[in-house]
Amino acid sequence: MHFVDFEGSLASGILEYGVVTLRGVEIVAAHTRLCRATGRVRAEDAAVHGLDAAAVADHAAFGEDFERFAAWRETGPLAAHFANAENTLIKSVWPYTRHSPDFARPGAALTDWGPWIDTGRLYPQLYPSLASAKLADLVAVFGLQASLDEWAGRHCPPNRRRYHAALYDALAGALLLGRLASETSVAEQSCGWLLAMSTLDGEKRSALRQGGLFD
Repeated sequence: MHFVDFEGSLASGILEYGVVTLRGVEIVAAHTRLCRATGRVRAEDAAVHGLDAAAVADHAAFGEDFERFAAWRETGPLAAHFANAENTLIKSVWPYTRHSPDFARPGAALTDWGPWIDTGRLYPQLYPSLASAKLADLVAVFGLQASLDEWAGRHCPPNRRRYHAALYDALAGALLLGRLASETSVAEQSCGWLLAMSTLDGEKRSALRQGGLFD
């Protein structure tokens, strides 16, 4: 699985990405880079993610990394926290990927970036008493902040070890996803179940219920 986070918007384009690869429940790789803006960076967005046009001006645009993202999609399902944002942004650059495995239906293939595993949808369903599904709040509630900061110290640029920095947020999401294996009711389910529970669309959910969760 590959946990993805983007900073940016449809207006500015993707300004930064972070991708964390999980094998089973273990983090085995982490990647990040800044990306040149393709449109206006709004001041209100820069105030959140800390990136303006000048900060990313010397970097290649996100659109140059198709091969890298297509390879990730071929080797595991993509995951994100409230994945609609990441799905919308990646499709604004590349509407389709190469033929890639459909991890909900063994032997089938898709040219879609999804279906996505979505921790922003999973946690409120699995823990309905949660007051908030915000990434930082979940990390705090489940006692993952120290682990997150340790991983960030290894992999994040020194000035990007904070929420709303792409790799930091991707590491947070990956830790939340990995800890679900500690829940017996989740760990015994299939990958199709996990993908199905990541959508609130009833028809899509029933179609996705097949296929080892943390295989």
